[in-house]
Amino acid sequence: MIFATPILAGIAAAIAVPALIILYFLKLRRRDMEVSTTLLWKKAIQDLQANAPFQKLRNNILLFLQLLVLAAVLMAIGQPELRGEGKTNARHIILIDNSASMNATDGEPVPSGAPEGATGASRLEAAKTRALKLVEALKEPGLFDDKGEDAMVIAFNTSAQVLQTFTTSKSDLKNAIESIKPSDAPGSLERCWALAEAYTGKMKFEENVGFVPVGPGATIHLITDGRLPDALKVQRGETDSVIYHRVGEADTANVGITGLRAERAFDNPLRLSIFVGLQSTDRAERSVDVELVIDGVVSNVRDVLVGAAKPKEGLHQPEEGTLPTADPKDSGENWVPGLGGFVFPIDRAEGGIATVRINSSGDDALPTDNIGFVVIPPAKRLSVALVTEGSLFIQAAFRGMKLSQFDLIKPADFQKLLDEGKTGQYDVFVFDRWLPDVKANAAAPAAVPPTPAPGTTPGVPGTPVATGRTPGLPAGRSVVIGIAPPAPLGVTDLGIADEGAIVVDYRRDHPAMALSAIDKANIIKFRKVAIEPDTPVRSLATSDKGFPAVVEVSDSNVLAIIVPWDVTESDWTFDPGWVLFLAGSVLYLSDAGAGASGEAVRPGDTLRTRIPIGSNDVRITLPDNARVEVEPASDGSVAFGPVVSNGIYTVSWLGAASASDFQGEEGGGRVRRPIAANLTDPGESDIGASTTLALANDQVAAKSDEESALRRKLWPYLLLGALAIIMLEWWVYNRKVAI
Repeated sequence: MIFATPILAGIAAAIAVPALIILYFLKLRRRDMEVSTTLLWKKAIQDLQANAPFQKLRNNILLFLQLLVLAAVLMAIGQPELRGEGKTNARHIILIDNSASMNATDGEPVPSGAPEGATGASRLEAAKTRALKLVEALKEPGLFDDKGEDAMVIAFNTSAQVLQTFTTSKSDLKNAIESIKPSDAPGSLERCWALAEAYTGKMKFEENVGFVPVGPGATIHLITDGRLPDALKVQRGETDSVIYHRVGEADTANVGITGLRAERAFDNPLRLSIFVGLQSTDRAERSVDVELVIDGVVSNVRDVLVGAAKPKEGLHQPEEGTLPTADPKDSGENWVPGLGGFVFPIDRAEGGIATVRINSSGDDALPTDNIGFVVIPPAKRLSVALVTEGSLFIQAAFRGMKLSQFDLIKPADFQKLLDEGKTGQYDVFVFDRWLPDVKANAAAPAAVPPTPAPGTTPGVPGTPVATGRTPGLPAGRSVVIGIAPPAPLGVTDLGIADEGAIVVDYRRDHPAMALSAIDKANIIKFRKVAIEPDTPVRSLATSDKGFPAVVEVSDSNVLAIIVPWDVTESDWTFDPGWVLFLAGSVLYLSDAGAGASGEAVRPGDTLRTRIPIGSNDVRITLPDNARVEVEPASDGSVAFGPVVSNGIYTVSWLGAASASDFQGEEGGGRVRRPIAANLTDPGESDIGASTTLALANDQVAAKSDEESALRRKLWPYLLLGALAIIMLEWWVYNRKVAI
């Protein structure tokens, strides 16, 4: 128990307690009077004897009761409070996780007597209930202390939002908490923590002292299930304390879709394959029905067996033939989910929207990941032009792909086709160590390179070209190998490195890079390039030299995958990943999305797409059929978000359409481009709650409601007790003086 104002209570006690006791030592002063007898004054004589100075106090129940009243009042002045474990500050930041895993229905147990099939409260509902209790327990301004405790509320998933800044108003805090809505976005702590740190005490360096706190610290209440993959990136401030309020159970069962992709075969574009990956946190094998629906019609149903979750290596393993048992101290991160997967093969030339849904008869706490969507563009065989003086490795890779058209073109012949405007017959260009002459970008014209040596080839940096033209990327979709296109629609060429290189990191989630195995390649001659700021270029792979190894250019008229170094000067061309890289790049770049999955976005991210320039009346229809009007940029790009829910987001407009767009159905000749939003996150579907939260500089154990309660104020109960004692004293006094 802690006293909020102990000094004030001590001063009052030092005055009031002696004063009360002295009253019982005082002798009453009386006048002398002559009377005929003292018989009737026995009571007065007794009173004189009882008030004789320095006489030993008699047992007096009135004095005892009055001392009790005084003690209760004095303790109330001291404002005693009961606090939970751990240090707390007067400023509180309440962080509430509303990511997809917080939709799990194990936040509160199912009430007794509930109908069959009823589910418990979600983790988010339990988190909001706990946050409301924290707010209710905050200290309010009092008679002797006019400053209460401040608190603020932040909701977070992939992004973070301040719902209420610091305030002592409990009603405002409660309204902010109640306003938090569930989302289907993954959880991320890093951005939320950076936002919270802006409101906490800082540390500054002082000479001869070191780092000292500046400003008040805060108690950060983190209400979550603890499944935050980037928690190790955040660091607790020296002046702050962290309380982890865990919601959810460690052994909650969930089966979810963690992978969803569609592909058409190169040799037969009519053959469509939909790949589905599943994951289960159940500690026993699960059999589930997976349903495929295309444009509202059930196409197929499969019974799929998903493996059981298992303890991580090094932890206690169950005996053979027995099921793992749940330990009350168990933690979800100590288990590896079971996996399963299969393929739906379909013969379909038309485009459409495919919905994959899990139907499970067993426990499944998270409904969010039981459904996924795939946009299927119409079937289309691709037409590719390989522009080269001769490259066996590139030709052989494309000869194995059954394209509708594959032409091998000399650089001079392609330049002629480009000048005559006859390149529209090709979906994708592949440039091997050569680039055509194109008009220089008016906004940032490329510098004229130095005069080349005799015999240099046009299209290679160092060769002069006609005024207003320079080697660069033509409008359309391109794969560029062995040369660096100049800025602004390319990169800055820094020359050949003195030694070889390897790739240390690459975008495994990018369609062109997913199966490339480029990290196994040994590059003998590596070209160093730099990405200039404010250019439409991003890195897809990074070398051990710190320079990009593969980049992507995305502009209003240009989309290109660029490998600036010569692949023949590496062993990558001997790996199957090289062929898969070319195939993936062509599929990604083609207008029809390669005849595979259409555009997609993950909840929590911003939806971005580019529509034909000149389109108007652009709107986005959300999964709940709400419509949002948007204004495209000058290059036709459209952005909306962050999106918060799974489902189909439809961008529609009046104007031209690409091969992958749909027309009609909305009336008025509107063009539609559906974009699928799916969670498909293995980390988010692994919903076992964690008993500890590991930060960069702290290991925070989860607290229960009782352990993490802020304060329980005792002084109101003391005042009520004092009032009750006063009433008892009044009754005793009246009994004594009654005649």
